[in-house]
Order: sequence, then structure tokens, then C-alpha cells
Amino acid sequence: MKLAIVTAYPPSKVTLNEYAYHLVKQFRKHQNVTELILLTDKTEGDKDLQFEEAGCKITVKDCWSFNSYKTIFSVTKAINQTKPDSVLFNLQFMKFGDKKVAAALGLMLPLVCKLKRIPNIVLLHNILEEVDLGSAGFTSNKIMQKIYGFIGSTLTRLILKADTVAVTMQKYVDILEEKYNAKNVKLIPHGTFEIPAEPDYSLPEGPLQIMTFGKFGTYKKVEGMIEAVEKVRQSTGLDMEVVIAGTDNPNVPGYLAKVQDDYKHVPQVRFTGYVEEEDVPVIFNESAVVVFPYTSTTGSSGVLHQAGSYGKAVVMPDLGDLALLVQDEGYLGEFFEPTSVESLALAIEALVTNEAHRLNIAKANYKAATAHPMSQIADMYVQTFQTIIEDKNLNIPKLNNTNEVIL
Repeated sequence: MKLAIVTAYPPSKVTLNEYAYHLVKQFRKHQNVTELILLTDKTEGDKDLQFEEAGCKITVKDCWSFNSYKTIFSVTKAINQTKPDSVLFNLQFMKFGDKKVAAALGLMLPLVCKLKRIPNIVLLHNILEEVDLGSAGFTSNKIMQKIYGFIGSTLTRLILKADTVAVTMQKYVDILEEKYNAKNVKLIPHGTFEIPAEPDYSLPEGPLQIMTFGKFGTYKKVEGMIEAVEKVRQSTGLDMEVVIAGTDNPNVPGYLAKVQDDYKHVPQVRFTGYVEEEDVPVIFNESAVVVFPYTSTTGSSGVLHQAGSYGKAVVMPDLGDLALLVQDEGYLGEFFEPTSVESLALAIEALVTNEAHRLNIAKANYKAATAHPMSQIADMYVQTFQTIIEDKNLNIPKLNNTNEVIL
């Protein structure tokens, strides 16, 4: 199979680029994939294709830009030139831009493939029905939220024109089937990027590192985490360092710089900036606890799967998709009320003062993460493509020798 993937890809800073990297890493080793065609966003640096394992040929076409109105045309042109057997779209609703028209035009691409009879799957990482538009940085205006809701429903119906829409949580399947009467939705878990050998769960010498990882400023805010760690220091006397690993959310430029200035009086707060792929294991392995300082959620959490793969205890808000992941996939964590610094402090303290409790959660999370390695996820996509191709072949009318249709 000659498989094209429409996605952002490292060194891109557009959302879901890391997920694409790990999907590509597995697809290129799959026995049924003969060539990968990456239809990616334009970046200044070269794409990260330094893989150690042997794999199939990879062709890269930088053919779209964030917020470009030409994306639908440029990607279609690239598809026509490369002639893939199948196309996978790695999407969320703001993948192609944060301007409404640019985003919507990009999301029409699955329909283009459907019309061209190219087998296609949309991997949809979130659905607007489960996004708190205010907390996630879209809009707090009630009228605008209704408008966004209408636009979101329209775009969802457009995306559902794909041959198959894959989502990462069973709740998303249920909503799409019930609200849109969709018959082509499939659950394919998020998967875990890397599955290292089981750790010994010991912590490095020095201060206990309380780490958070991601893009911050909208529904991921770190002020409460800094204040919570201060409270734990005061109540326990433990030596603790706050590690904020990542960058600003593109919608909130300058957020972390302001936090750094506002909390410059607080000792042992470290801002790492963008974390390169090879440095991710170091950040996680050195942490004692991984915190999710979220006020809402927008989909299955890649960071939770990463934390589990490194055998880390986590502190999570008791809301939305994170709570569902615990139920559906077996992750464990200490929960806190999303708007309460006191609640967050108690959750952190429960882990850093009780080694047996921390180890129990860490081991459970490693077990949950290893249940769905990315190799398994890639195989599920290949199998789904093969089913789509077989169905399309069955639906092609057969001709007899006189070119009459055989019914």
C-alpha cells in the first residue's frame, strides 16, 4: 500500500505533529506499507526522518501552510501528483488554521478524497461537542459559542463524509453515532508513543521534580500548580522543583513569559521551553509526579499516555476525557478540583509523601500504557484501509465481454 498522511510534522509547531512522527515511525515498518507520502505543512527546517530501524521509502511534500486559504487546492494537487492508494488525515478542528474559513477549507479534503474514490480515514482527535469553548480559548461569548456550535456541527458532518472516521474514545463514537446517525465511526485508541523497558520506578537524587508538559495558556495554566507546590513545600518541608516543560499555546503568545515574570520570587521553578523529541524521555524520567493543570479537556491526552509509558504517577483534574481514560484504559491518578489550588496541593502531597501510593499508581499507568503500543495502532489503521479497499472493489460493477453491466 502506498499510504499518504496529511498532517503537521516535526519540526512543525502545529498541533499533532508529535503524534504524526510516532505514527510514521510505525507505518514505515509495516509489512503492508510500501511507501509513505507525507503531505505536510511547510517548515523552515528539514523534516525529522532520522529513524534507526529499516523501513519503507518516505516521500515528503510540503504542500500546505497554517491559515492558508489555498490548502484544499495545494493538498489536492499533491495527491494528484503522488497518486497514493490510501490517505490518512491526522486532524482536529483547528488543524489547518485558527481562522474559520481557512480551517473549514482544509477540513473539506476528506470529501475531496471520497469524490476521487481514494480510500481515506480521518483520525479525529477531538469533537466540538466535548470541548469547553471558553476554557479552551475559542470564545467565552455565549452567542459566539452557539455560532461555533453550529459551525462545528456542519464541519463534523463534512468530516463524516470520509470512508471511516477514527476517534480515540468510546464516548466520541457514541456521540457521533447518536447525534449524526453516523455509520462509519470506529474506535482506534490513541496509543502510546514509546514503550521503554519497565522502569525501576526510582527517582533521581536532588529535589523532587513536579512536572507538567504541553502547550500552555488556554485551558492549560500553570499558576495554580506553582502555588500548589509552594503549599506542599510549606506543609511538608520537602525539597521540590516545579518543571514547566513546553511552550505557549499559539492562541496565547507570551503567556509563559508573563508567568515567569509574575512568579520570579518563587524558588526552584524551571521553564524548559520547547522539548526536542530526544529530550522527552529525560524530562519524564527525572520527574517524580506529572501534573495536568487543566481547566477543561479537548480529547484523549497524549501526555497521559507518555507519562504512563515512563511509569509515572500523575495528578489530574476530575473532569471530562481524563476521567474517562481512567475508566476506559486503566490509568490511575490523584484527582483534584480544576479551580482549587488547595485541592491540587493535597493531590500532589498525597503522592510525594506516600512512596507506596506513588509506586502503585506508577506501575498501574505503565501497565495501561503498554496495552496499546503505536505498532498495534498502526496495524489497526492498515487493517481498516484494507477493509475499505475491499468494500470499494465489491461495489464496482462487473462487466461482461460486451461491456454490459452484470447485475
